[in-house]
Amino acid sequence: MNPSSAGWIKKFIKEIDQKALLSAYTDVSDLYHGLKAGGFIYGMSLMGLEPQAKTTLQLTVEEHTKINLLHALCYVYFKQNPKHQYSDCIAAIVSFYELMGKGQPGLLHKLSFAKNPSDNLEGIINARLHENNLGRHSEVSSLITYVLLFIDILVFQEYLQGNESLQEAFDRMEYLCIQACTWALESKLKPNKYDHMFIEMLRNALKKPLKIEEDSGQELIKQMLAQTALFKSFLMDVCCLGVWDDRVMDGAELHFLQDFEKALALKSGSALAGVSDLDNFSRNYAQSVRLFEHANPVKLLYKQSSAMVKTLILRNKNRLIKELAESGELVKLLTLSTVRELDKKEKQKVKVQLLDICKTVPSLTLFLLPGGSLLLPLMVKLIPKLLPSAFNENAIDES
Repeated sequence: MNPSSAGWIKKFIKEIDQKALLSAYTDVSDLYHGLKAGGFIYGMSLMGLEPQAKTTLQLTVEEHTKINLLHALCYVYFKQNPKHQYSDCIAAIVSFYELMGKGQPGLLHKLSFAKNPSDNLEGIINARLHENNLGRHSEVSSLITYVLLFIDILVFQEYLQGNESLQEAFDRMEYLCIQACTWALESKLKPNKYDHMFIEMLRNALKKPLKIEEDSGQELIKQMLAQTALFKSFLMDVCCLGVWDDRVMDGAELHFLQDFEKALALKSGSALAGVSDLDNFSRNYAQSVRLFEHANPVKLLYKQSSAMVKTLILRNKNRLIKELAESGELVKLLTLSTVRELDKKEKQKVKVQLLDICKTVPSLTLFLLPGGSLLLPLMVKLIPKLLPSAFNENAIDES
């Protein structure tokens, strides 16, 4: 299965038996532990849920995240509707996201052009991972989109139970997560410059950040206390993620976590268990990822975007070569871009023709979304390096 190529959901459905999917976990809480063990709850998916689809590829964090999100949504659906089929499940997930996207200025509701639900859902999931536009705090939640994806699963569960106030439920959970994360970061005795940057961004997103010791903060604690046990566990894990990013737990941080544990009426030892789970995950995958290595946000975004674009090009290499072969002028300009800077007119030609190609390759529709064209320079830079066979036979004649 290739999660970066069209048709991956159909492949998932074919390979993952519905009964096996449902029997792999006893309940949604058990599923949550599976998601945490694989890194999904930490925004760093490095392993899939059981049972896993077969693949010969070394999947990226984004690809694991796609599969885990779909897998979890399907599990929640079949847990409530065990006699239904995959077709019912996929249709329900699409309806859920379309309902969530209504009235939003973002992109989810603009993707309802596919011929069938599974293709449509591929576009929705791809969009969901690249721009957090469901809630009211997209300016900051987009930085931790992968961490907050578990909220989708919780709200989808409410959708299946007949809750009609989905946007309200999503906004409430998102707000509580951001506020809890802010408190966790503020509990540090010696926050570094990146902590200060992130705290400031969180405060700006909240508009009116609350102090936990103030009456307004305590009122918010009461709102958190009224949430489901699973969501409260998620809040605790989000806070553990916030305070443990430097792999050092000082007294103030531990004190905060233990006080937060009591405030949420969680089982005694939940805070330490959360830190232990995080420590185990980091140690188990130490060779795969430096989980908490800070970087300049702009540089980090560029690095992540570059990796994503490279993966998309590689996954769709054959289709790209075919499309490029039919556009001699574009190939010439792309080849020319490797030896000199293209002028404004040439860049516009490349942009227009690349976007035309993206319209014909489902997995590349990302570049057609709002802001997607900003990634085109990365695509222009990477294509000649990743698809040399499409360029070697094209001589450059500037005369």
